[in-house]
Amino acid sequence: MSTDTGTHVRSALPGADADPGDPRRPWCAGALLAGFAAAGVLTSADVRVAERLGELTGEDDPTVHLAAALAVRAVRAGSVCVDLADAPTLAAEGSGDEPDAPPPDVALPWPDLVEWTAAVRRSPMLADGVDGPADRPVRWVDGRVYLDRYWRDEQVVRRDVDARLVGLLDVDDAALRAAVHARFGGPQDSRQRLAAATAALSRLTVLTGGPGTGKTTTVARLVAVLRDVAGPGLRVALAAPTGKAAARLQEAVNAELARLAGETADAAAPLTASTVHRLLGWRPSSTRFAHDRTHRLPHDVVVLDEASMVSLPLLARVLDALRPDARLVLVGDPDQLASVEVGAVLGDLVARPPARRMLPARLAAVLPGDVPGGSPADVRDAAALHGGVVRLVVPHRFGHDLGALADAVRRGDGDSTLALLRAGGPHASLVEPAGVTPADDEVPGLRLDVGSTGALVTAAARAGDAAGALEALNAHRLLLAHRRGPAGVRRWAALAERWVAEATGDHEHGPWPVGRPLLVTANDRTTGLSNGDTGVIVSDGAGGVVAAFGEPRAVRLVRPHRLPAVEPVHAMTVHRAQGSQFTGVTVLLPPASSPLLTRELLYTAVTRAREHVRVVGSADAVRAAVERPVRRASGLRFAR
Repeated sequence: MSTDTGTHVRSALPGADADPGDPRRPWCAGALLAGFAAAGVLTSADVRVAERLGELTGEDDPTVHLAAALAVRAVRAGSVCVDLADAPTLAAEGSGDEPDAPPPDVALPWPDLVEWTAAVRRSPMLADGVDGPADRPVRWVDGRVYLDRYWRDEQVVRRDVDARLVGLLDVDDAALRAAVHARFGGPQDSRQRLAAATAALSRLTVLTGGPGTGKTTTVARLVAVLRDVAGPGLRVALAAPTGKAAARLQEAVNAELARLAGETADAAAPLTASTVHRLLGWRPSSTRFAHDRTHRLPHDVVVLDEASMVSLPLLARVLDALRPDARLVLVGDPDQLASVEVGAVLGDLVARPPARRMLPARLAAVLPGDVPGGSPADVRDAAALHGGVVRLVVPHRFGHDLGALADAVRRGDGDSTLALLRAGGPHASLVEPAGVTPADDEVPGLRLDVGSTGALVTAAARAGDAAGALEALNAHRLLLAHRRGPAGVRRWAALAERWVAEATGDHEHGPWPVGRPLLVTANDRTTGLSNGDTGVIVSDGAGGVVAAFGEPRAVRLVRPHRLPAVEPVHAMTVHRAQGSQFTGVTVLLPPASSPLLTRELLYTAVTRAREHVRVVGSADAVRAAVERPVRRASGLRFAR
C-alpha cells in the first residue's frame, strides 16, 4: 500500500489542496519562500503546507515557514526530518523530483542558524523538544525539525526497540546450545549460530548481511531452533514488504524446513508468508490496520524480510501490533536502497549506538568462541550485539567477481568498481556510451538479452506453460533509476517492447497479447495480488488468455478482467526490483549530475543479478554513484 506522503500531509490540512487561483485559498507565498521555490529547492506544495500551518497556528515569521516547508520537502525525499544545520547542503544536492533538474546554482538567503533556531523554538507552530505540547503540527528536537506525526512514529520505534532489548527471555542454556549446534554445525556457521541464539534470547533480532550470505537459510534454521527450545506449538509469521518477496521467502524457508525435517523426522506444518499489510489486516477504506495496540497479532515470532524496504510508519504499526513478549526478527541488507516512503529504519537500527545490554555476555556463555573479536570489523560486530544486530559475512551464492563488485560499491571504492567493470568477464561488464545517454546501437548486448528473454517468455506463454513463462521472465531484467527522461523507464521500456516484437515476430497490439510481462501497481485483496508482483499473459489452451503470477513452483492464475491496475514490465526502476533476483541484469545509469544516482541504487542493482550484471553509463556516472551515499535525516540512529 504505497502512499504519496506529500499528498497525505497536504490533504490533512483544511484548504491546503486548493488551487492557487481559487479565491477560497489566495496564493500568498512570501518573498523568502518564493525565492526557494523559484530555485527549485521547494515545490509550491511545500510552500502551501507551510503557509497553511502558519495560518492555523498564528505564525507569520517567514523563517519558521521555511523550516516547516523544508520538513515537508524532507518527507517527500524520504527523510523523517530536516536538520537545520544541514539544510543548505541537502538543498545543494538537489531533490531528484525531476530527472533533468540540476541542483540550484543561485545563492539562497539562508537564515543565520542561531537566529533561525531561536525563532523556530519559540514559534507557536512548533513543539520544543520531546516534552513540548502535543497539539503542535511541527516539532523541534535536537536541531531537527519534524512534521509531528513522523516524530511520533519515530518515538514508537525508539521506545519499542529499547523495551525489547531490556532483559532476556528465559531459555535453558544447555538446550539452546544443543539446538543451535544441531542446526548450524559447520565451522563457518558462527554468525548463524549467534543469530539463532539471539532470536531465542532476545525479543528483537536484526539479521543483516550482503547478497548470498545465507540470510533466508538462516531464517529457516533459526525458526527450527526456536521450535526446538520453545516447543512445536510456536506460532510463527513470515512477512515481507511485497508479494513477490513474501512468495520467495515462503518458498525458500519451507524448502529448508522440509529438508531439515527429512534429516530429523520432526516435520511441522509449512509456514505461510504474507505482505506486511496483509499480516496487519490492511483495510482499503481506512488508514488503520485491524491489528494494533488494542488488537495484537497472535504470533509468538514475526520474521520481517527485506526490512530495508520497510518505512518508518509501517514498522511503527508492526511494533504497535506485536505482543510485548513476542519475538521480532528483522532481516535485510542495510546497504540497499531504503523504503520509497519515509525513513531508512533498518540502516538506522544497525548504525544506532546501542546501550550496553546483557545479551553479548549471555551469548558468550552459550556459544563460547562464536562471539566475534580480533579485527576492528569483528569488534564493531561484537558491539552491535548489544542492539541485537548480527551481521552475516561469509558469501555462499555470489561468484567471486560479482561479490567483489558489490563489495567495492558498498565500500564506496570508485577505482575498484570501475576496474572490475572494465575488466569484463563472465560476471560483470561496462558499456560506456559516447554521449550522456546511450544510443540504441551502442547497446547490442542489451538488445540481444531483452529480445532473447522476450522470445523465451513468449514461446512458453504460447504453449500455455505458465511456470516456464515465469521462469523465463527472470532470465534478464533492465533496471533504471528514473521513470522519465532519456534514461528513464518510459523511453527504454518502449524500446525493449519493440526489440521483443522484432525477436518474436509478434506485433500484436491487443489489450492482452500472449507473452506480455506485467507489473501489478496496486494491492488487491480479491485476487491476492500485491503492488510489485510480476506476471505474464499466457494462453489458456482454449482460445483465451490468463495472467500467471507467482513463482514457477507456485503459479497463481488470474483472468485479465479480474486484474488490478497493471502495466507492462519490459523495464523497471531499481526500487521496483528490490526483493527480486534475475539471472542477468542490465542497469542503465543516468548522467552523473542526477540526484537519484547513489551508492545504494547501484549496489541494489548489482545485487539483483545471480550471474551477470551489465552497467551502461559513463565512468563519471559510475564514480558519482559509488561516491554518493544516500542521506536520510532521522533521529532514530542517535542515542538519547
